[in-house]
Amino acid sequence: MTRLSDVIEEFIKDMIKNSSENQLQIVRNELANYFSCAPSQINYVLTTRFTIDKGYYIESRRGGGGYIIIKQFKLKQDESLLDVINEKIGDSITYNTGAYIIEGLVDSGIITKRESDILKAAINDRTLNVSLDNKNKLRADILKSIVTVVLIKS
Repeated sequence: MTRLSDVIEEFIKDMIKNSSENQLQIVRNELANYFSCAPSQINYVLTTRFTIDKGYYIESRRGGGGYIIIKQFKLKQDESLLDVINEKIGDSITYNTGAYIIEGLVDSGIITKRESDILKAAINDRTLNVSLDNKNKLRADILKSIVTVVLIKS
């Protein structure tokens, strides 16, 4: 059974794909009414599924009914995003956070699903057979190197 969060995420992604500017303006309450859910459910989806490390930027406007703008980065053209991703990766990263970043690259069309699977295998705990502290640092170094090459060479 599909969770409501997954349905809302796919709905928003489809709307962004169908927009000419890779961005979407929505009114949170209207979207909540459409899905018959609380506005906090929309907030949850936006804050967990549309993050910078997944290639999205969100702006909120209050007043006049208020609205939310969701922008999808064009990763190949936005070199400053490389800095944002490298900052998000930091000196140490867990597998789950690394996987989220990789999924963001897939969603943005920078890498394929197959390349995503290869990257995830490269940063997997079983692949990185070192102590926990070193494992997360090594994972961060590998992921930064790969993301840098992908974004600069694309």
